[in-house]
Amino acid sequence: MKICALGYIGIGVPDPRACLDYATSVLGLMPARACPGEDWGMPAVPGSGPASAGSGIAADGSVYLKMDDWQWRIGVHPRAGRAGLMYLGLEVAGALELEQALAELRAAGCEARAGTEAEARARAVTGMGHTRDPMGNAIELFYGPVKDRKFVSPAGMEFVAGALGVGHINLLAAPLVAARDFYTRVLGFRLTDFIRFGPGDSANFFHCNARHHSIGLLKVGDLAGVHHLMLEARDIDMVGRCLQRVEEAGIPITSTLGRHANDRMLSFYMASPFGFEVEIGCEGVRVDEHWTPSEFVEGDIWGHRGLDPETIQRNLAAMGA
Repeated sequence: MKICALGYIGIGVPDPRACLDYATSVLGLMPARACPGEDWGMPAVPGSGPASAGSGIAADGSVYLKMDDWQWRIGVHPRAGRAGLMYLGLEVAGALELEQALAELRAAGCEARAGTEAEARARAVTGMGHTRDPMGNAIELFYGPVKDRKFVSPAGMEFVAGALGVGHINLLAAPLVAARDFYTRVLGFRLTDFIRFGPGDSANFFHCNARHHSIGLLKVGDLAGVHHLMLEARDIDMVGRCLQRVEEAGIPITSTLGRHANDRMLSFYMASPFGFEVEIGCEGVRVDEHWTPSEFVEGDIWGHRGLDPETIQRNLAAMGA
């Protein structure tokens, strides 16, 4: 199986509208020009556009966020209880590739279901299928996203996305061996590198395109859920200005500015209303087909105070994870 990119993610929170200001004013994402499934209207006909009118807010209260030419990349949906991940959208090349992917999932004994036309329209894609990873995370395989262009950040941000995808997401994976086998042996991700810390605990990074990693599997005891979502900015000034906005908004910084040793990302981490941390960084390493994995014995060249296992557990508890 060949996954092209981490195409989109869905998050469940009690009040999606409460996340809108954070996502736009702090992160610099743009409200979707139209929400998935809406009628775009007739070109050049006043008043015929989508009902959401560029607010990013759908009829069911969901909030859709844009970061590049794609219609949307992050969906925030109403859900009672604890905030957290609802689904990951992994892109494949086309209809035949999706058929083959579902067949490979069934052959591997994994859940595999073809999506309906209505489900695909609700994600603004052409076709999709469903499975789950060993942690129970919903995985949506899809092809043919809607691209409506015209991204303008309310905060002057530019994101490294496009064919590389949203960024990366680090999943807490207590069943590490099963999770690693699912993402590599079944979905076709390749190990980029890894870091061991403490008995049985490790951080493992997997790529599907030139981005250093799109999926991270973090084993910290029996913790489950998501540690962080990374969004990559164009340059260090955009990272710095975002850090300034975070400080001005009084948002807790969970890991200080620093540079990772393995992917060379210069970044910081913050608490978020999504139920997990958000990392904003720049200058991440690119890999190719000749890349071979390595073990790193330290996580950072400098900075990033707050990424030790004890602090990770404390921060997750503070966010209700």
